[in-house]
Amino acid sequence: MAKEAKTNAMRMLDRQKVKYETLAYECDEFIDGIHCADITGAPYEQSFKTLVMEGKSGGYYVFVVPIEKEVDRKAASTRPRPRMSAKAVGEKAVDMIHVKDITKITGYVRGGCSPIGMKKPFPTVFDASAGNFQEIYVSGGRIGLTLKVPVADLLKVTGGKLAAITAEE
Repeated sequence: MAKEAKTNAMRMLDRQKVKYETLAYECDEFIDGIHCADITGAPYEQSFKTLVMEGKSGGYYVFVVPIEKEVDRKAASTRPRPRMSAKAVGEKAVDMIHVKDITKITGYVRGGCSPIGMKKPFPTVFDASAGNFQEIYVSGGRIGLTLKVPVADLLKVTGGKLAAITAEE
């Protein structure tokens, strides 16, 4: 049996002695999180996607949100009753990085971007809904690989926090 090639995300979890489950599937190109969950059988509400954004300051931030939701980027922390993602990282505003910059910034490719093991550690925020589960599913660091990881361990390994960062319906 061939030994599975480890991704940066898996190596980081191994170094921290975090137990995780791998779900590998056949896929040669980007597919969205909903299709990944369909293929792996992971529940939608426990499946999260990783989005990288740039703040007005030029800093990069990682937001981990349910696959069926989007990050609320509208509110800035200086406005009355701010609504979240910018506030969660202390920025006036945040915007998605361009898809062509994902690999340069994170070391990962589109569709395989994990919140764990990026080229550099960036401030990481998981949507508060992740706190409703013992474990969630995130990208394993390459297309065709999903990891099921305890939320507490994800927060510890990434230095992340929980905050309400998704847009209201």
